Amino acid sequence: MANEITSLTATELNDKLQNREISATEVAKAYLNAIESKNDSLGAYLTTHPDITLQTAEEAQKLIDAGDAPLFAGVPIAVKDNISTKGIKTTCASKLLENYEPVFDATVIKRIKKNGMVMLGKTNLDEFAMGASNETSAFFPAKNPWDLTRSPGGSSGGSAAAVAGNLAPLAFGSDTGGSIRQPASFCGITGFKPSYGRCSRYGLIAYGSSLDQIGPFAKCVEDAAKVAHIVTGHDHKEDTSQPLPPIDYTKIKDGSLKGLKFAIPSELYETNAIEDGVKTCFKNMLDNLQKAGATIDVVHIPTIELGVSTYYVIATAEASSNLARFDGIRFGSTVQSDGHVNQVAATRGKLFGREVKERIMMGTYVLSADSFEAYYIKAQKIRAVMVGEMDGVLDKYNAIISPASPVTAFKIGEKNNDPVAMKIIDLCTIPANMGGYPAISLPCGFSNGLPLGMQIMTKRLDDEKALEIAYSIEREFNLKFSPEERK
Repeated sequence: MANEITSLTATELNDKLQNREISATEVAKAYLNAIESKNDSLGAYLTTHPDITLQTAEEAQKLIDAGDAPLFAGVPIAVKDNISTKGIKTTCASKLLENYEPVFDATVIKRIKKNGMVMLGKTNLDEFAMGASNETSAFFPAKNPWDLTRSPGGSSGGSAAAVAGNLAPLAFGSDTGGSIRQPASFCGITGFKPSYGRCSRYGLIAYGSSLDQIGPFAKCVEDAAKVAHIVTGHDHKEDTSQPLPPIDYTKIKDGSLKGLKFAIPSELYETNAIEDGVKTCFKNMLDNLQKAGATIDVVHIPTIELGVSTYYVIATAEASSNLARFDGIRFGSTVQSDGHVNQVAATRGKLFGREVKERIMMGTYVLSADSFEAYYIKAQKIRAVMVGEMDGVLDKYNAIISPASPVTAFKIGEKNNDPVAMKIIDLCTIPANMGGYPAISLPCGFSNGLPLGMQIMTKRLDDEKALEIAYSIEREFNLKFSPEERK
């Protein structure tokens, strides 16, 4: 029964809970048992509190029994460990915040609690969300459920591994340059980055404030749309929150592929950065889309070729500013100075990992007086041109599509000595963050036995259209599979 429960989608769980076929406590216990059994090998979770999980499940069951339970009451969810949870450690997978317990909940946490959802625990990530493989976690790497020798992607690798490995039906991630969509591709699940401003960032420990967005991982598009509905909508506590209603999931099933017009940037399809196996699989999907009645054109968006380098100037500059607060005085653990450096330098030097320190140093450099115009301002100008080019394409097409990642999941440790190769992995996903567009990755097939995803990006704030198109593709081609089914 436990395995049956953990293999269900969130919508299937919700239906069984509402029909009293299972209880919220049964569901919570099934997942807690799965975590206890499998997390040592997967490394998906950093923190769990079974007592809190079970107590929350009991409270959710009371809502269900009263007959007025909100959507997904009693459905469990995992939370990336850079999202603030009151009284529960929020470490960002960093030694510096190893014992930090926030005194407040992020807005997304408040909203899932209001709906009676049950938090299973905090998931692993690259330290401060800086990485593409989950290997920069200060504690241990998460692993891919399809092959435990491979990366689940990053930075939200723990959340992706939890959903793909049936240790959670849903999970939150954060996405600065692809940290939801790339792990979703690696793990064969759905990952949705809403438009910038649709989901409140209040309580998200910031990496790049003009790029960051919270979003869900799920086993299917419908689940992602429903949890997005629960957590989106205007938040007066967050200055960049759009004064818009929650994402509407009710019409995502009304769409059709017939007559849709898709654009594929040649820079994300014809480039040598895309593995041959990924190209082949994606080409098969394009053929199927055309057979289903869609029109597909290859277009040119020239500045996408500058996307990775531009992103790493802007994101690291913002990180340099955002991470200044973690000094062992205002936030974080403290390392005593040995007399050669001050206490702040000792703390940050000892407790930040190498990747975080490198990005802070790079960001500080591009913001320095001698480099500001040459790097930071130039990067922002390129960003503006890129957004203009993409807006022009989206005025003519329903969506921009591409592979979600240029590669499938690589071996853990394989790219550690090649920082350029690690950063190129974000090639396909960075453009959506640059313009604040909604973008979703959903499974589209396999290359050498490993899953990969296709990405759908629509106009800014047109999240419902992205979800509708993704649902139509998923339904048309039955794009739901799991490592358990493939074994």
